[in-house]
Amino acid sequence: MPRRDLPLEAVVALGARLAREVERVLRAGHFPLVVGGDHSCAIGTWNGVRRALAEHGPLGLMWIDAHMDSHTFATTPSGQIHGMPLAALLGEGDAALAGTAPTLRPEHVCLIGVRSFEAREAALLRRLGVRVFDMAQIRERGLVAVFDEALAIVRRGTAAFGVSIDLDALDPAEAPGTGSPVPGGLGCAELATALTRLRDDPAFVAMEIVEYNPRRDHDRRTAGVAGALVDAIAPQAPEA
Repeated sequence: MPRRDLPLEAVVALGARLAREVERVLRAGHFPLVVGGDHSCAIGTWNGVRRALAEHGPLGLMWIDAHMDSHTFATTPSGQIHGMPLAALLGEGDAALAGTAPTLRPEHVCLIGVRSFEAREAALLRRLGVRVFDMAQIRERGLVAVFDEALAIVRRGTAAFGVSIDLDALDPAEAPGTGSPVPGGLGCAELATALTRLRDDPAFVAMEIVEYNPRRDHDRRTAGVAGALVDAIAPQAPEA
């Protein structure tokens, strides 16, 4: 698909603005929480976090998503940039998205909840050595065991880590308000319970929740789910 048919310049400009704001918030000692539309905003979010941490060390990232989001313009069947952000963060694909150097190292990244992808993006992640926990593994082992292994990956050799949550990682029966729903996903309660393990972890420095589509959100169920996921990471007030 010709590049002129894609909103590349708009995505790049938004990503640059978001990166500056995320970097500013993190350097000020606050926790950036990004709530986005499509997942292409992740390029800005995690570039901003990386820049804020540049003098401390690499960044780890847990990518919770039904999809791999690891296409490039050379492999995408749809031409949609929201299918490319993880590849871009790993330094693959168009330089306008990927930048001059990778934001993330493959050994510091893992995916959780994958169940819809194309062969060529899977091949890219396999070549790079990125760990992928698909839904079959989660159902076999349980989310807690998978989450603990994922935490070990994003903590090992990094200065800090973040979490990127695409709401389509959740089952659409619970979270219908998203652009690319895929049946058979995570339950809200099980994901929220897993996220509570991150409370008060000083290495956990940022989170984003993306792909919320209010036009598809029946009775604001998905908004409620997003709120529950934010509540799950919030520090608890000490008991009186």
